[in-house]
Amino acid sequence: MVVLLTDFGLGEYVGVMKGVICNVNLNATIVDLCHDISPQSIIEASWILKSNYGYFPDGSVFCCVVDPGVGSERKAVAVKTRQSYFVAPDNGLLWETLKEQDIIEIRQLAVPEKASRTFHGRDLFAKAAAEIDLGGFENLGRVIEKIEKFRLHRQDREGIVVRIDRFGNIITNLESLHKNTYSVETKGRKYQMNFYPIYDTAAENELFLIEGSCNTLEISLRSSSANKVMHLKPGTKIKIT
Repeated sequence: MVVLLTDFGLGEYVGVMKGVICNVNLNATIVDLCHDISPQSIIEASWILKSNYGYFPDGSVFCCVVDPGVGSERKAVAVKTRQSYFVAPDNGLLWETLKEQDIIEIRQLAVPEKASRTFHGRDLFAKAAAEIDLGGFENLGRVIEKIEKFRLHRQDREGIVVRIDRFGNIITNLESLHKNTYSVETKGRKYQMNFYPIYDTAAENELFLIEGSCNTLEISLRSSSANKVMHLKPGTKIKIT
């Protein structure tokens, strides 16, 4: 199984990556994890991969292409762990996921001479993922010892916004303290917010906190977009006490 994670949206880029995968393995199972990552947001991609890879079968190949440095000297890597495989630019995207796992081997992918300088997703990563899915990990490139680290900021009760979902919910990497009310500080502003177990409990036009599906606190606005009120983005520091 090849699982795709990109910031490519609904254009042709994801479709042609699937074509490349099928050219290598016509019987490949391809699953779309997410393609609406904010453009070039390594933070958002890192969070989505970390929070969701565990729901897929062992042996899955995660092809992750959020690549602000495409065409530069940044490395491209394939990683084998005891549970899964990962293919991605070596820009820190994989770090939060891999630090939770036992890494067996890391290989550096060689960029084909004729590869587009703007589309390694098609000309490098998709093909590598398909070859891994067929059992060819050991044929990909030379073994290297480490990958780039990229930590999602967390210090006591200060964390960051890791994602704004399509409903306008502001997702943080801070866990619930199991309290009914919280103080929220971000961008020099301070809010008092109630915590509710479900959306329907909140009043209309009330900013409130809820525990999301990744077991962290999210700021929501019932039947509307919390982020249209707060105007935050992935990477914004936030303190919830």
